[in-house]
Amino acid sequence: MAKRIQGKVVYQTLSGGFWGVIGDNGKEYRPIEMPNQLKTEGARVSIVIKKAKEGMSMYMWGEAVEIISFSTLYP
Repeated sequence: MAKRIQGKVVYQTLSGGFWGVIGDNGKEYRPIEMPNQLKTEGARVSIVIKKAKEGMSMYMWGEAVEIISFSTLYP
């Protein structure tokens, strides 16, 4: 089931580094494949996500998600 969230893009240096999104609700999301257009620290985004089917992961941060669509929000 897909849902839309808004939040801020962050780069985490844990486990070799990865991109994530902290939702306005405070929840952490870890996109499996972060689009290059969104890889900007602090960018405000609106994304449609669905829970990823991921087995074991070395990352101990956020919920693994797939991004279905996205847009950048301007302040």
